[in-house]
Amino acid sequence: MPRIITPSVLDAIFQGFNFQFNGGLRSVEPTWKRVAMETSSTAAAENYGWLGQMPRIREWVGDRVANALDSFGYQIRNRTFESTVTVKREQIEDDSYGLFNPLFTGLGESVALFPDELVYGLFAGGFASRCFDGQNFFDTNHPVKDVNGTVTFVSNVQTVGSPTNAPWYLLDTTKIVKPFIYQKRRAFGFVSKTDPNSSDRVFECNEYVYGTDGRCNAGYGFWQTAFASNAPLTRANFRAARAAMINLKGDFGRPLNVKPNLLVVGPSLDQVARDLITSQFLPVDGVPGGAVQSGALGMIDNTDRNLVEVFMSPWLA
Repeated sequence: MPRIITPSVLDAIFQGFNFQFNGGLRSVEPTWKRVAMETSSTAAAENYGWLGQMPRIREWVGDRVANALDSFGYQIRNRTFESTVTVKREQIEDDSYGLFNPLFTGLGESVALFPDELVYGLFAGGFASRCFDGQNFFDTNHPVKDVNGTVTFVSNVQTVGSPTNAPWYLLDTTKIVKPFIYQKRRAFGFVSKTDPNSSDRVFECNEYVYGTDGRCNAGYGFWQTAFASNAPLTRANFRAARAAMINLKGDFGRPLNVKPNLLVVGPSLDQVARDLITSQFLPVDGVPGGAVQSGALGMIDNTDRNLVEVFMSPWLA
């Protein structure tokens, strides 16, 4: 005999699916906070023009000097995302809705990892997406004023050969403002439409609807805290990238105190990066090629050993 579907039955099923959804949320560990900061949004979009100028401390002699924010007008506009699952009436009548439990657990996992998907998508997109100064985030022509107030151009990218070469990234994630921004407007929640008196889907399609939706987006923070390269990951290229970052100056020659601490790679460069950063010895040409033994012919001490942390993200595959 088919189960009689009552509001209390539907509520119990919703609670069960919601339990699975929340279990999925807790079952995974997203990593986007390694490279991005979270901001809370209260509008359709948020303006990050303040990224264009971080005031410095000066001796108070005479009147205060007001630091007006540069009007770059860089905005991150919120977007709405959703995922929906339908359950046929017959599956509830036949008590077979439990088959959907793994699906709702997976939905929770997808929600938990969705910020990862947004944030790590910014890495490859940074070569062709604008940041607060109007240039692409990874660019050769970021405008910076020298000590005399003259605009010069600074690069945070190293490109050689084919643009399809696997890129790698050097980041400074020690600052409050990180290279990337995850902007949250409305958290993802679990919802349903199961009332035949108010849901056309139930009446017309004979199915119950469950899903999740939220509002958020991701964008670019300080370009000064990130460096991208598609050159081979060698000692020389790593050192060049690091030197470019630690020598960065802000407007009027102010040192930025950038301290790169994270080497971010995709799966294809994971072992190369670990050999370069964690091996005690390297070949004399600085090209990592696997584990080596102390005293091996043609090897030198790796003075860059553990200088940064290697972080591999599968989202960069």
